[in-house]
Formats: sequence, C-alpha cells, structure tokens
Amino acid sequence: MALSVGSTAPDFTLTTLGANGPELFKLSEHIGTSSILLLFVPMAFTGVCSTELCDLSKNINAYNSLNAKVVGISGDNPFAQKAWAEKESITLQLLSDYDHKVTEAYGIAYESFLPAKNLIMGGVPKRSAFIIDKAGIIQYAEVLESPGDLPDFTAIQAKLKELA
Repeated sequence: MALSVGSTAPDFTLTTLGANGPELFKLSEHIGTSSILLLFVPMAFTGVCSTELCDLSKNINAYNSLNAKVVGISGDNPFAQKAWAEKESITLQLLSDYDHKVTEAYGIAYESFLPAKNLIMGGVPKRSAFIIDKAGIIQYAEVLESPGDLPDFTAIQAKLKELA
C-alpha cells in the first residue's frame, strides 16, 4: 500500500550521475532546506515519462520559485537515465532506484508492468508524485494505476505554494 499524507517519508540513498560522474543523493540531507517533489516514473525512453519530465524541465522555474527541489526516480540504471536526459533535454536530477527498494518502501511497485502487452517486469514504479515538507512529512501523495496518466500538476503546485 502506498504511503499517504501525514506519513514520515522513508529516507533513502540513490545513485545519480552528476557532472563529475556518479554521486549519491540521500533524501535526509535535503530535508529541511526546501519542499521536495519526488516524481516516480515507470521507465526511461517511454513517451509519457519523457513528456512528463520534459515539461517539468521546461517549467522548473515555477517550482524553484516555490522553494521546491524536484527529482525524478525510475528503476533504470543511472547511465541509461543520463542518456535519456541528454536525448530529451531533461534537466531534472534523475535518481536510479535500480533495485526497486525505494519503490517498495513507498508502496508503489507494479506486481506486473503492463501484463496485457506481455511486459511482466515486477517492481516497476507506478507513476507517482510525493511532496515532502521541510520536516520530512509527506504532504501530497498521488499514485496512478495507469502508466499513461499524468499527476495533477495544478494540485501539486498549489500544495507547494501552500508550503512555501
């Protein structure tokens, strides 16, 4: 079951590729400095995931003005994420949940991803959005069953404005 509003956000450490190579992103090191928007996406190089993160990259100033750190998380390896970001001009920091432990901790893993299309990969994250406040508490949680649906970014921005 997915985490809900009012829950303490589970801490995690994930790999990201920075300008100088692999780096670690530890959630608890960012708690207290700003609101954090975690965007889980099923897979790199897919249409809806690319649209979502490209649109966010183009509008990142709206989130920066609300004192929000925005990161994307998928189960792809960090080298694939970097290639995806370069190909699609995604400027958000992408975190690799390669072993799906964070997806499981947040309760958002598909048991079987798109079984109707014979994709039976378990552990793929459902498209989800979580806003974590400066105290480390989840203030917004949206988990979508259909990978083709996008989070409600109007509601996300409204919550971030409330927390700013």
